[in-house]
Amino acid sequence: MKDDLVLLVVGSGGREFAVAKKLKESPHVKTVYCAPGNVGMQTIGVETVPIEETDLDGLLDFAQSKHVDWTFVGPENVLCAGITDKFEKAGQKIFGPNQRAAQLEGSKDYALRFMSKYNIPTARYETYASAETCIAGLKNFDYPVVIKEDGLAGGKGVTIAQNQDVAEETIREMFAGGQTAVVLEECLVGPEYSMFVVVSEDQFTILPMAQDHKRVGDGDKGPNTGGMGSYSPLPQLKKEDRQRMIDEIVKPTMNGLVQGNYHYCGILYIGLMMTENGPKVIEYNVRLGDPETQVVLPRIKNDFAEVIDAAVNHEKLPEIEENDSSILGVVVCSKGYPTHPAPNVKIGKLPHGTNTYIDYANVKGNLDNLIGDGGRLFMVISEADNLVQAQDNVYSYLSKLDLPDCFYRHDIGNRALRD
Repeated sequence: MKDDLVLLVVGSGGREFAVAKKLKESPHVKTVYCAPGNVGMQTIGVETVPIEETDLDGLLDFAQSKHVDWTFVGPENVLCAGITDKFEKAGQKIFGPNQRAAQLEGSKDYALRFMSKYNIPTARYETYASAETCIAGLKNFDYPVVIKEDGLAGGKGVTIAQNQDVAEETIREMFAGGQTAVVLEECLVGPEYSMFVVVSEDQFTILPMAQDHKRVGDGDKGPNTGGMGSYSPLPQLKKEDRQRMIDEIVKPTMNGLVQGNYHYCGILYIGLMMTENGPKVIEYNVRLGDPETQVVLPRIKNDFAEVIDAAVNHEKLPEIEENDSSILGVVVCSKGYPTHPAPNVKIGKLPHGTNTYIDYANVKGNLDNLIGDGGRLFMVISEADNLVQAQDNVYSYLSKLDLPDCFYRHDIGNRALRD
């Protein structure tokens, strides 16, 4: 691969912070731009660009004018809007699936039909186009039942209803909120895992595994969020179970992508559950997960820029090597998240941690006086010899912060440490 690479990362959150940081570590990389990025990125030598992630024309003009070698797309909405198709048409290299392939995340129904066509194990489901038919369909499912909005919902459009009243209310709210289709699914039981696969046409390589914590409250209580914290590796995951996930889920999925002529080049993130009947897919996403990225990328021994460069140039993908460190991160959020995050919460200056570091996400202002700019603000992360130590380091740092308008979960990583 060539040296002095000029790269562009699209997005502004903690995931993009972690991606830009990892790419910047490569000796082959000269400059990393991030559009629009966030104010914390100056701490890792990344140049932010004031172009909104949805301004596809502006991003393309920028990539061409700065002679960007390739672009790495963070968020799903931009992929679903067709950034890859636009860039490829203009001869700009880009890492992220095209608009057709992005439907695997953009429509739950599309993804389920793909799984059914290529015999990929998942939950039994039905899709409905009106609240009336959907409510009538509840009789075909046991409680608890999973209710999903068909379109993009930022990881939040899923409700697990324990009874008929909650189910009916949820369905009515989803249709009233503008959804044109709602999916009912049987509720699978078992531990959930996130598997991140780098795909380049018919090749794939798998990044380290992580576990996310979706619910807003301690003990997995409350509504779903974009993710409250994560850790890697997963001591509770048996080697043979991981191999089953590859054989029974990843390989048939890859077969579907190739057979269906998707020309997939990007991340495929498979959310799966290890049930007593083996691994089953909960959902596909077409990009890295947030907050898992922040704990997965530091565990990769390889030069990450080399991996992505091979993918966009359709060269042989290297095998991913994992280091021995244990990494755990906890997300700090504005009060009221995920439903009504308080605006402009005061964060101030975050102190330097001796054995922790910060991945910045939805923050504005300056590093001496940070202000919240959304729900999930930043993530406190520690790399240690084991998860117990990493967890201690993070919570010890968090306990010293005085942030009355923020909150975080106090039990991230307990699943691995308890089992």
